[in-house]
Amino acid sequence: MRLRYVKNAMETILAHPDLVIVSPEEHRGIWRKLHPMGEVLHLEIGMGKGQFLIEMAKRYPHILFLGLEKEASVLKKAIDKVDVKPNNLWFILGDASDLCLMFDSDEVDTLYLNFSDPWPKKRHSKRRLTDGGQLVQYQDILVSNGSIYFKTDNRHLFEFSIQMFTINHWRIEELSLNLHEDQDNIVTTEYEDRFTEKGNIIYYVRVKKWKE
Repeated sequence: MRLRYVKNAMETILAHPDLVIVSPEEHRGIWRKLHPMGEVLHLEIGMGKGQFLIEMAKRYPHILFLGLEKEASVLKKAIDKVDVKPNNLWFILGDASDLCLMFDSDEVDTLYLNFSDPWPKKRHSKRRLTDGGQLVQYQDILVSNGSIYFKTDNRHLFEFSIQMFTINHWRIEELSLNLHEDQDNIVTTEYEDRFTEKGNIIYYVRVKKWKE
């Protein structure tokens, strides 16, 4: 899907240094200093317009929430959603392929992968956020008992992801083939609201990092 150009996106991002970090590699190993009272660090990769992360930060003030987004036009829309910034919320302009440059080993407690691009063509499979190459990065930056929460409405991506998690020795802790039927009080994304309104099934899995 082609992204719509948003005028003055970078200008808006640079005008909010209290909310957006544009040089994440400078924070590698010291992210928790952004919220010294935070007990743990949670990272959403591909945060989109920010609905999920903003709500999570409001509900759980003891957690430091970081949202990674590579598209400036999308990140601007997330910035516009923040009326009053929670002190435990930060956005990052960056690409998931550079995670190990942004985060030190054992620095992140939890990862969220919400409605990632399915990259349906086989030749593009390595671009999926649950490809084996990406899982190696997650393995490095997550703490020893760190978890990944994964949601999608794309059955093919879900099956691919389960296969990748299994092959790479991640332990499945929870799994649902119809999340909104199985659970209540779900914090949703913009895409999730749109898909559920259409009657789409939401697939979900939570996996834990394997211990060496």
